[in-house]
Amino acid sequence: MSDEAWNVRLTAQARSDIRDILNWTAANFGPEQERVSARTVADALFDLGQGPRLVGARARDDIGKGLMTLHVARNKRAGRHFILFRAERREGHPVIEVLRLLHDAMDLAQHIPPDAALDNG
Repeated sequence: MSDEAWNVRLTAQARSDIRDILNWTAANFGPEQERVSARTVADALFDLGQGPRLVGARARDDIGKGLMTLHVARNKRAGRHFILFRAERREGHPVIEVLRLLHDAMDLAQHIPPDAALDNG
């Protein structure tokens, strides 16, 4: 694995997904669980800065060319969501683009952004 740091960027849809997840968690499990969930998601996003070869990251060419997933569960904390992302170089810099955060019970292929689906070969 490269020592090079990857820039992790969230799409507007990924930011919306995080807000929805945390709002739902607060409404159903309370503010303490919301804080735990926020920390779990933040830790997973931070870990993505290590790059796409991070332990637990999986290539998902079955749902779109170049797409990958990482489960958010981190540091002995449970989680029920996947980070859907792609890794690429932009202007020579390594970038992880986070497309969605989706519940692990969802059919991921049904919820990928349309532009990601176009790359499916």
